[in-house]
Amino acid sequence: MTEELYPNLVDRFLKYVKINTRSNEESATVPSDPKEIAFLADLATELKEIGFENIRTMDDGYVFAELASNLDHAVPTIGFIAHVDTADFNSENINPQIVEDYDGESDIQLNTEYALTVAQFPSLKNYKGQTLITTDGTTLLGADDKAGVAEIISAAEYLIANPEVKHGKLVFGFGPDEEIGVGADHFDVAAFGADFAYTLDGGPLGELEWETFSAAGARVTIQGLNVHPGSAKDTMINAIQVAFDFHAKLPTNDRPEKTDGRQGFWHVMSVSGSPEEAELRYIVRDHDRAKFEARKQYLVDVAAQFNQDFGTDRITLEINDQYYNMGEILKDDMTSVDLAEKAMKELDITPIIEPVRGGTDGSKITFLGLPTPNIFAGGENMHGRFEYVSIQVMQKAVDTILKISELNVKG
Repeated sequence: MTEELYPNLVDRFLKYVKINTRSNEESATVPSDPKEIAFLADLATELKEIGFENIRTMDDGYVFAELASNLDHAVPTIGFIAHVDTADFNSENINPQIVEDYDGESDIQLNTEYALTVAQFPSLKNYKGQTLITTDGTTLLGADDKAGVAEIISAAEYLIANPEVKHGKLVFGFGPDEEIGVGADHFDVAAFGADFAYTLDGGPLGELEWETFSAAGARVTIQGLNVHPGSAKDTMINAIQVAFDFHAKLPTNDRPEKTDGRQGFWHVMSVSGSPEEAELRYIVRDHDRAKFEARKQYLVDVAAQFNQDFGTDRITLEINDQYYNMGEILKDDMTSVDLAEKAMKELDITPIIEPVRGGTDGSKITFLGLPTPNIFAGGENMHGRFEYVSIQVMQKAVDTILKISELNVKG
């Protein structure tokens, strides 16, 4: 496929990323932020204008749409899913920069303070001769996952514009709040109507992910006893110090910066408070379910030991499971994975099949009964100022969607 086949892909992506859709972890609403609701409403209007069918907004904020089969025989219905929210980094006034024909060697100056350097980001070497879209160094880009949104819509737009291209029924879902781990909590699998699906939410070219972390969030609240420091001996319980002591009980090598592959971790996300009260927030991750459960239990045991030592419950621990390793389900039926792998190989894309050190909405959706592995969308260095994406990789993501549809027709 060539750029001419997807004439709106880049402009569509640039339009999307300039709109702030950052989700809000502190919100109790669904979706979590009005910005997402507004974006999804505009997206539904755009889908109607392009020619999508049966467009509807679900109670959880998801926008569903369809393309009817143009075949005279039955084939599986395939779904494609992406999320519209961005992560917890500055998402206001995003100003994408275009780097034409990147040479694969030079550092890319984002602004006077920040640069994408090859020394720090050697992945840049993979993009010689390609056109990159970067940030201006002050915001994230939002390729996670607006690249996926733009790619899915551009693939469907191609099929609508070329009705002679045969395809089965295709269904599409665009949702909120993936970045805060709740976007797919109420995903309506029955209403979506797919036999299997894919999230377009991966990173570099060729990523095909059917194993994820199992994940939980943990909040440790510490109640101190604050008195004047001049008379504090044997009386003061400094909640901040207790927080430091609690964290020191976790194995020092089980941190994101010291783990890879299938190794899990505890990751402290925030520390806040005063001598009177303090709070630690963690995320807990592991691919192996038994090890995941053991990591959560370790936090329970540490909290219990502290409370025992204090002689009263000064530490409160809340743990909430977020999603589970979808490989536990997909390993029993690899149809969706095998189809995507075959599609990539036919496009001369080398599939990269590794356990993803993260999760996607596909994790939850798979456990809701719809097998949903994850496909590359192109983003690199996601969730920060050094994020970038290759236009050529985005085009190949569209190619992959179309090739999956084509192979589904052939059976």
